[in-house]
Amino acid sequence: MVLSLHKSTILNRQSSITVTGSKSESNRLLLLQALYPEIEIENLSNSDDSRVMLNALNSKENFIDIHHAGTAMRFLTAFFATQEGREVILSGSARMKERPIKVLVDALSHLGADISYLETAGCPPLKIMGKTITENRVSLKANVSSQYISALMLIAPKLKNGLELTLEGEITSIPYINMTLELLNQKGIETSFENNIIKIKHQSSIINPESLIESDWSSASYFYSIVALSGIGTEILLSSYKQNSLQGDSVLADIYESFGVKTTFHENSIAIEKVNDSHQDHINFQLNNSPDIAQTIAVTCFGLGMGCHLTGLHTLKIKETDRLLALKTELEKLGATVDVTNDSLTLKPCHTIKSDIAITTYNDHRMAMAFAPLALKTALKIEDAMVVSKSYPTFWEDLKSLGFKITE
Repeated sequence: MVLSLHKSTILNRQSSITVTGSKSESNRLLLLQALYPEIEIENLSNSDDSRVMLNALNSKENFIDIHHAGTAMRFLTAFFATQEGREVILSGSARMKERPIKVLVDALSHLGADISYLETAGCPPLKIMGKTITENRVSLKANVSSQYISALMLIAPKLKNGLELTLEGEITSIPYINMTLELLNQKGIETSFENNIIKIKHQSSIINPESLIESDWSSASYFYSIVALSGIGTEILLSSYKQNSLQGDSVLADIYESFGVKTTFHENSIAIEKVNDSHQDHINFQLNNSPDIAQTIAVTCFGLGMGCHLTGLHTLKIKETDRLLALKTELEKLGATVDVTNDSLTLKPCHTIKSDIAITTYNDHRMAMAFAPLALKTALKIEDAMVVSKSYPTFWEDLKSLGFKITE
């Protein structure tokens, strides 16, 4: 479906949006719930990724297709490797079959797992023969996707001898590792993280089964962009959020001060308000711990006529698409000048935005949602617009409630 976003203004300058639970927290807790059925979950994400994860964990089939869900592929590989006597073929979309998983498979194989590649070596689909794993020490590079590390951490408390995981080198995306550790700790599981060594002890049952998931900060980023691109006094109330978040993308509250956006924390929500129009011509951000908000920030800068240099983005090349190349291509359609490397993006200031440009989304939900706020500056089209269901199925309805003019 192609949606046309006509040049819009926010009709209700004091609006309220409810965002469902964090996809990252949801998928971690769903895996823990499969290992410890006594766990109860509230405010589960309504995203496609979490639905795919839940369906796969409940499936009795031998063939499981997780489509585009990268987190599910990593977490389920670890989960099914520990399910003694269960044989599973874990597959996905054409793009998923290109995404590397060798680092995780090698680590699991070192622990004693039985996993083989059915097509391209190092990539899905995988044939997994579930086993009881007794080895409890493994090392892997620290600069790999944190999802590989979290996948191992999540199965660790159910391993007979727990797990000692050594991370070699500089760690990337550490907030996601800390999120996994904190969720384990909340369940009463004993962990430690010192000198790049993570230790997780075996635990047969859970002490604290109740789990209330905070709303998704990555999804909040698009509303930060909307407020930044709006006039002074525009305010959106978002729930349910908290100040001491486990999510790395909560750094949005600090980053968007550079765009004149103030965040006020209430008991179970945040108010984001445009308080001034003053901003620098060029800004620099290191996003090593929050790469998923890079697309939103780049588009915000473009919409405000600002330049930016964003670094720490090496993991974006192996997402649903090569997000760095996709950003460069689509921003340049709109008139931007963009340079990318393997881990950075540089946008030059530009004060003219082309109109009625069709944005290609590359099967990537974040491409669709990151570019949508530009409708406050110009008319544009979003191709394959329903790709947003991967993380935020009600996104377009929520934009309409703010006053965005959207037609098919």
